[in-house]
Amino acid sequence: MANLYFCYSAMNAGKTTALLQTDYNYRERGMNTLLFTYALDTRFGPGVITSRIGLQKQAITYDENFDFFCYVKGAKSVACVLVDEAQFLTTKQADQLGEIADVLNIPVSAYGLRTDFRGNDFDGSRRLLAIADVLTELKTICHCGRKATMNMRIDENGNKILEGEQIEIGGNEKYVSVCRKHFKTGTGKKLK
Repeated sequence: MANLYFCYSAMNAGKTTALLQTDYNYRERGMNTLLFTYALDTRFGPGVITSRIGLQKQAITYDENFDFFCYVKGAKSVACVLVDEAQFLTTKQADQLGEIADVLNIPVSAYGLRTDFRGNDFDGSRRLLAIADVLTELKTICHCGRKATMNMRIDENGNKILEGEQIEIGGNEKYVSVCRKHFKTGTGKKLK
């Protein structure tokens, strides 16, 4: 029986690196994988999954209308499905990932943020936290050394931003991972 895995964390904890390592492990053994990433994240090119340490892989893009189950059902010889930016999934899409594991008997590993810049959950993450067979939290640290659990959106001067759309694609220039205390006080240090 295949499982649905959800690997979650604050930003800069190595989720994408873990996804790319999992892909490598399958491919090294001669098994095919399907990689998916969110269509709006084009920072490194359309459909390119890129880790902060420089690893890259081409992926299939998805948006809120994409049907994961239908796509995977029509694919040949898939040993594992890997989904980057899983926080952007709809509830229905998260359920489709569960169906891939349950009906098609293909393991699915989804990687994403637990919360947004306001400290609120994402629909995809909320659903995956509820239905995943295996939950793995990757940890990163705040500038104070405590565990960072929050994603703080910042302006060009490093000041906390409190308003805006839930989804705004960006990296270290727009977000910093902080502990709950520094999230509340709005103090963080911009990464280099």
